[in-house]
Amino acid sequence: MLFIGWFMVEGKTRGIVSGLVRSAAKLALGLLVLCLLAVLLLRFVPPVTSAFMVSRYAEGLLGARPYTAIDYRWANWREISPHMALAVVASEDQKFPDHFGFDFEAMVDALEDMEEGGRMRGASTISQQVAKNLFLWKGKSFVRKGLEAYFTVMIEVLWPKRRILEVYLNVAEFGDGVYGVEAASKRFFGKPPLRLTRREAARL
Repeated sequence: MLFIGWFMVEGKTRGIVSGLVRSAAKLALGLLVLCLLAVLLLRFVPPVTSAFMVSRYAEGLLGARPYTAIDYRWANWREISPHMALAVVASEDQKFPDHFGFDFEAMVDALEDMEEGGRMRGASTISQQVAKNLFLWKGKSFVRKGLEAYFTVMIEVLWPKRRILEVYLNVAEFGDGVYGVEAASKRFFGKPPLRLTRREAARL
């Protein structure tokens, strides 16, 4: 009888564990599909906000840092000066037209510099910066880095390069609470981004 009772309890425990595993797997799959749909949607629709903007707004409300109003305005590709796109690629990610989301050579160089006692420098591509700005929180944990890689791959697969650069130019922070080249151009130069000169684009 004791053996039968133990067997029944063991069977119930296994059933509960199995059910929890199945539920967790379904939840994970659902989240992955949801992320995929979000990335696919943003190929065609301008983002209303970004994870970094929401984080910045929350920090201001909670007193973690001085409150600053978010200045974010979307500009379509044809409304942005070519000088601005070239300046961003030249300063942030010169291999952007050729890589598939990751610059492994830059990553190796950054690790070697750190091992030699240098300061840890960033090696993120424009695609990686779009992924973390749009979808992720600030930080350097392995979990966040893994999610960043996942979103970067999806963005590179589902978006053309021009769309990646267009979104970057609209969600990158160009000043304290100033997001996107439209807001930055109006704030610092009093003109629309299409009229930015080469020098002004380089300054931004």
